[in-house]
Amino acid sequence: MAARKLSSNMTLGIIVMVFIAAYFVPFDSIRVGRAIQEAFLMLGEYARQHVLLCLVPAMFIAGAITVFLNQQAVIRYLGPKAPKVVAYGVASVSGAILAVCSCSVLPIFKGIYKKGAGLGPAVSFLYSGPAINILAIVLSYKIFGWKIGLARMVGAVLFAVIIGMVMQVLFHKDDDKRLSDERMFKYNKDEECLGLGRMIIYMTSMIGILIFINWADSNGGSAVWDSIYKYKYWITGGFTLVLLYTLIKWFRKDDLVMWGRETRDFSLQIMPYLFFGVLAAGFLLGRPNHDALIPTSWVASIVGGNSILSNLGAAISGAFMYFATLTEVPIVQGLLGAGMGKGPALALLLAGPSLSLPSMLVINGELGIKKTSVYVLLVVVLSAFAGWIFGMIG
Repeated sequence: MAARKLSSNMTLGIIVMVFIAAYFVPFDSIRVGRAIQEAFLMLGEYARQHVLLCLVPAMFIAGAITVFLNQQAVIRYLGPKAPKVVAYGVASVSGAILAVCSCSVLPIFKGIYKKGAGLGPAVSFLYSGPAINILAIVLSYKIFGWKIGLARMVGAVLFAVIIGMVMQVLFHKDDDKRLSDERMFKYNKDEECLGLGRMIIYMTSMIGILIFINWADSNGGSAVWDSIYKYKYWITGGFTLVLLYTLIKWFRKDDLVMWGRETRDFSLQIMPYLFFGVLAAGFLLGRPNHDALIPTSWVASIVGGNSILSNLGAAISGAFMYFATLTEVPIVQGLLGAGMGKGPALALLLAGPSLSLPSMLVINGELGIKKTSVYVLLVVVLSAFAGWIFGMIG
């Protein structure tokens, strides 16, 4: 009864918001019309470039984590009471091998959090996943110089640890309660039916597919990187064959059905928030180099110089904009050409890849508005502060 009442209230709320928008929004305005067009163009680009190759593999990895990864092992190494050096060390550098954006990392974050990872290590992973992309760091060195490149790399790793630890301290009571719930689960022998070696091969094959199918061209930024890009489909094919072998040889039909069910559930929980968030981001800010409701020139005017406000403006803008993997580099390059300060540039590079309006909606659905607000605030404030300091000494 309570669930039905909540659903009815949500439906009524949506109807009211749609009515208010239909009544007050000046749809005959040229700017509003362009913003609506940008919203759907951005959604189209997102669907073509990120859903099949990024989100779908990430969903399957998340489903596999939930079904097959041993829960006690997750709690032991990433749980609230795990050794901090191990937990935060693994979580804070995970982005070095996962070339994912702020949205693609969400299913994997949700998977390890649901399986028993502590809030702190899980949030560290959530921040670091998109932030510590190896090619993004290399391109930052090449295009912006070694100072910004080094500051971005050090800042991303450091912030992943700081943000995770602060979240753990602030919400440790909630996490202790969640951990006590996890202990109520009985040991499931099927969780270890694969064995450690087989589990590593199985998970590595899926992670390999996710990484290499999305391998981006550095456009001359790295010869080794471009060599891998040239053969990325062959490498992806190799990982796919390994995955197919594991599925045929090591899994029962019931295992695959359960895996598919969990993957479906993740998709139903995450995709509506992402699609709505992409539409909203496109409507407000548009695609890169395309104006929508908020003109790009306004953003450029806010982030000039190296004041606290300009750094804060850059961090907030980056937090709400959606950056596909690596697109933050040419965008910041263009903003620097338009007069952006080096401090605000670093602030945007630290806040932008790890946050976006779509990701905030999904995180809110998993952690609640209080934890989500604190997480966003930490990312924005730390990024702005780092940019301000860098602008003074850089």
